Formats: sequence, C-alpha cells, structure tokens
Amino acid sequence: MTGWLIALRAIVGREFLRFIHQRERFLSALVRPLVWLLIFAAGFRAALGLSIIPPYQTYITYETYIVPGLCAMILLFNGMQSSLSLVYDREMGSMRLLLTSPLPRWWLLLCRLLGSSAISVLQVYAFLAIAALFDITMPIWGYVAALPGLFLGGIMLGALGLVLSSFVRQLENFAGVMNFVIFPMFFLSSALYPLWKMAESSELLYGICALNPFTHVVELIRFLLYLQFNWIALFWVVGATAIFGLLALWGYDPARGLMKRKA
Repeated sequence: MTGWLIALRAIVGREFLRFIHQRERFLSALVRPLVWLLIFAAGFRAALGLSIIPPYQTYITYETYIVPGLCAMILLFNGMQSSLSLVYDREMGSMRLLLTSPLPRWWLLLCRLLGSSAISVLQVYAFLAIAALFDITMPIWGYVAALPGLFLGGIMLGALGLVLSSFVRQLENFAGVMNFVIFPMFFLSSALYPLWKMAESSELLYGICALNPFTHVVELIRFLLYLQFNWIALFWVVGATAIFGLLALWGYDPARGLMKRKA
C-alpha cells in the first residue's frame, strides 16, 4: 500500500509543479469565465430577461445563474489541457514509462485524474472569489456544499480527456479535437441558458442538451451552490465517469489500445 501512496503523491505533486510553472494556464482559466461573466452576461440578460429560474424557485440575476456553468467551464478546459499534457508525455516517452510500473493502470490513471481535478477545483474557487468582489455571490454554505460536485465533475471531464488523449496519436491533432469537443459540450448545455428556455425554441436542441453529460455537471454544481440536490444530475455524472473511465482504461491497455498502436 505504501507504493500506491508514493505513486499518488508523486503524480499529484508533478501535476501541481507543472501547474505552478505554467502561470499563463492559471490566468487563462480565470480570464475566460470572467469575460463571459462581466461582459457577455449583460447582453444575454437583456435578451432572456430572466428573473425566477425554475426549478430553483428563487430570485437570482443572470450573472448568478451562469456562475455554476462558468465553474464547469473551468473544469472542462482544465480537463482538456491536462489531457494535452498527456499526449505530450506520450510523445516524450514518460507516459509509456509510467504505465510500465508494477502498479495497476487504473490506479495510475486515477492519480492523474485526482491531481488535475484538485487543480481545477482550486481554479474554480479563485474564480468564485473574484466574482464575489463584483458582488456576485452565492449562499455562504453553498461554496462548501459545491466542493464534492466540483471534484466529481472534474474527475468526469478529466476522464473524458483521458479517452481523447488515448486515441489521438499526434500532439498537433489534439487542439482540433479539443475544440470539436469543448465548444459543442459547453454551448449545448444549461451553462448559459436554462433548459426550459431551450425547450421553448427547439425540442431537438433541448433533447441534445438533456443528453449532454456536461449539462448534468452544471446542474449538479448549480443545485449544490444553492444548497439543493439533484439526484438525476448525480446519476448522470457518476454514470458518465464510469463509462469514460472504462474507455480510458481500454485506450491505455498495452494489449489493445494506445501501446499496441504505437508499437
């Protein structure tokens, strides 16, 4: 068991060291959601005219409505960036060396997910602190209640990134794959506008948004921030995490996935 903990500390510590030495990564993670929150929110609020948002049944401004979606955006982008570093590690050979250790692959990949998710959660709370400076706040205990939802969402999106990194062979191709995944997942979700508003305009788009696992990450965080709970969102997030995790294990299986293709 000591070897497992040593691997956990080493992999998570490496993730934090990489994050510390990439300060622009931290700044980009904050600038992106702040632009949406402070600039685009004014136009969206005027267009949608939101005040009472079912099923929350509470008066909230549009800015406070999109904060959970922007928190999930940070998790999404950081999960994809972490996977980009995996592709780089694979080309440099360090990922192959890691997977040849005597520890199970699932534990090594889980350690990687835990490290990237912890960094994502820190970035989210930094964003929430800056939002609070602009008087965009949530219930005080909501920040605490949202922690497990943020961590679970970070693991799910990080597992999705692992799946993508296992099937992308070259570093140059991963940026295009990231954009192909990130923007549809973000815009076809409840991050910027509620699903009941989407249903008023298009039943097809509503169905796509309802099936989008990123939507349920957003809803899980949103409900927790308002000290409520959404069992359906939790079920979707846990199920998607399990599916993405199994696909990642298959992709990094030396007998069937990544290592065989590289050989």
